[in-house]
Amino acid sequence: MQLSDFSYHLPEELIAHYPLASRSASRLLHLDAQGQYHDRLFKEIVDLLSPGDLLILNDTKVMKARLKGKRASGGAIEVLVERLISSTTAYCHIKASNSPKAGAEIFLGEDEIPASVQGRHENLFIVEFSQSVLDILEQYGQLPIPPYFNRAAEAIDTERYQTVFHNPEKLASVAAPTASLHFDEDILAALTSKGIEQHFVTLHVGAGTFLPVRVDNIENHVMHSEWCEVPLSTVMAIQSAKARGNKIIAVGTTATRALESAASAHQGELQAWSGDTQIFIYPGFKFNVIDRLITNFHLPESTLLMLVSALSSREKILAAYEHAVAAKYRFFSYGDAMLIDLSST
Repeated sequence: MQLSDFSYHLPEELIAHYPLASRSASRLLHLDAQGQYHDRLFKEIVDLLSPGDLLILNDTKVMKARLKGKRASGGAIEVLVERLISSTTAYCHIKASNSPKAGAEIFLGEDEIPASVQGRHENLFIVEFSQSVLDILEQYGQLPIPPYFNRAAEAIDTERYQTVFHNPEKLASVAAPTASLHFDEDILAALTSKGIEQHFVTLHVGAGTFLPVRVDNIENHVMHSEWCEVPLSTVMAIQSAKARGNKIIAVGTTATRALESAASAHQGELQAWSGDTQIFIYPGFKFNVIDRLITNFHLPESTLLMLVSALSSREKILAAYEHAVAAKYRFFSYGDAMLIDLSST
């Protein structure tokens, strides 16, 4: 399967650079199991799910992971914290005129907090901070909003680029699980009242989610690594729901990857699991856990577009996207949503 098979034309004006006034005011395109699509509103998600169904949500929290700074020589740098190793050490991306070498000292934030580059780990730098990484990020960092916003982070992003149900103790993502941004307290309460359970997994989203695929044959693509956890309580709830014939609805590609990683680690049987995942889901993948997916519209030729194509088919997804473009849906992180049913064919 070729990378170009997942291309589509998207007018620039359909990219959502800012969120709507209300989280749940988005539109919803429902792609059913037969490949037919239906124009809905996101608030109607309550009507599209059944009592006893399970929503699986990613409870990670986005760090203010982007730091401005300078080198000892005075040259400007930008540090993006990708992953915490300890309270004072992290894997980072560093943008500078020249790549810093091991032992290089850098200074971060307005108060020029010192840190040092310890070396490399694959394509990342190992940085030792002189204080708690999270404390530095909280005081000096900016939210690392997606590059296609074409703007710096603003005050509105502090609230709206976080889910309403994030776990404050799971502050480790550099991007939001954006399908979850549509859910507000009223929607969650309405789902609960209808008997639709909500359970959680954790996947700390890395900056690799924005990296382009650089191979023509997608089977040669190597996914970036991200840490995830599927707790026993969620596994037991899923098993109970499946036993009574209810559906498992993953909210977002991150929740999907966490669940399917946990199953793949146990020969297709879902069990409690935590660890690094590099799972790459594309057409031909056999889903072991989820029945439906709530997601946003994804970039052309992205691994996320490949994942949603595995649920339905490449042809049906691209046809739905063509309809969404014609109907002027809003795309990407602050855009509208899709509900995709696992294909019946």
